[in-house]
Amino acid sequence: MPNNMLGHNSEGVNIKVEVRLFNSVGHYNREKSGWPVVSLPAGGSIGDVARELGVPKEKIFVALVNGKDVTPGLVGAEVREGYELEDGDVIAFSGPVPYSYGYGAPVV
Repeated sequence: MPNNMLGHNSEGVNIKVEVRLFNSVGHYNREKSGWPVVSLPAGGSIGDVARELGVPKEKIFVALVNGKDVTPGLVGAEVREGYELEDGDVIAFSGPVPYSYGYGAPVV
């Protein structure tokens, strides 16, 4: 859903982002080969991508945008669903990583 901060001429403009799904969220990838590409209205967010792919937010432990971690904390942190995306961004979602806080052990 478009952000109010976008210019008036952004209406009807779509962006495309590539999504990579790892670990326990990997099964949400509906593509036969490769990674899904999601088209969103300009101003679309990480939460919009997760909803489009049917990934429940409580299943996402790490979210990266172009390799940058946009998860605000470690243990039980919520993904910044409102993080606004740009055309061409590469998003990565992951469930808990073995030997991480998501499994109850500190990262080694």
